[in-house]
Amino acid sequence: MASFYSLTLILISIFAFSISIANSKTLKRDVKALNEIKASLGWRVVYAWIGDDPCGDGDLPPWSGVTCSTQGDYRVVTELEVYAVSIVGPFPIAVTNLLDLTRLDLHNNKLTGPIPPQIGRLRRLRMLNLRWNKLQDVLPPEIGELKRLTHLSLSFNNFKGEIPRELANLPELRYLYLQENRFTGRVPAELGTLQNLRHLDVGNNHLVGTIRELIRIEGGFPVLRNLYLNNNYLTGGIPAQLANLTNLEILYLSYNKMSGAIPTALAHIPKLTYLYLDHNQFSGRIPNAFYKHPFLKELYIEGNAFRSGVNPIGAHKVLELSDADFLV
Repeated sequence: MASFYSLTLILISIFAFSISIANSKTLKRDVKALNEIKASLGWRVVYAWIGDDPCGDGDLPPWSGVTCSTQGDYRVVTELEVYAVSIVGPFPIAVTNLLDLTRLDLHNNKLTGPIPPQIGRLRRLRMLNLRWNKLQDVLPPEIGELKRLTHLSLSFNNFKGEIPRELANLPELRYLYLQENRFTGRVPAELGTLQNLRHLDVGNNHLVGTIRELIRIEGGFPVLRNLYLNNNYLTGGIPAQLANLTNLEILYLSYNKMSGAIPTALAHIPKLTYLYLDHNQFSGRIPNAFYKHPFLKELYIEGNAFRSGVNPIGAHKVLELSDADFLV
């Protein structure tokens, strides 16, 4: 009998909670912001956004790509995912009024212009994905105010200027994708202080400097698995201290201007799986320890000044992460 009463109470609670959600009103701030965004977006999105309330109103469902949750007596927008629908025009600044957003995904559109500094208002944001657009100009330092951010993808745009040091102010950041832009200057060594950073991709930019400068902070990059520095203008050699990044699995240095010998210490990174050294100015021999490494699947060395008889390992292929990897 007690179990029956417990079950009844649970069902009543669920029913009451459902009623409260149905009766909740969407916060006017969010309704206003989404309707401003609706007015500025392309027809494909507007066609799917029916009604005035983005969280749904009566018999109308929530707008496509909009996720809401209940906070007290109101509903707020927590996720906005509008991607691959050919949105044209500047970054919709009204997005920065959605202060409860945890996820913003506008990738694979045709957004232009800069990211507005007001982006720093989205203090609850955990994922920001703007890749495959036509965004440009320098990154606003206000991105460093998104303290809860874990995933940041700004790749395949036209951003320029230096990578802001303020990115090192994101303590939860795990994945940072900045490849295929026009960034200049050095990769900030301060990124090494990010205790949760697993993936760093700054390939295909116009970056200079050395790996020694990048890893100069003692104990830096403690959990980094994947480091993509390819297709830049990096110089200098590979310092033996790089072996201190003991979690490294992918090291992609292709198409730079690096030189010198390959240190044996690098072969002591326990789970090193892919090592791309091709199209640099490296010389000497590849230490035998690399050929005995239990995990190393690919060692690509073409386009260097190694001694004759130095052989690659595996068959070279371009490594790219899928959307599923991005969402880990």
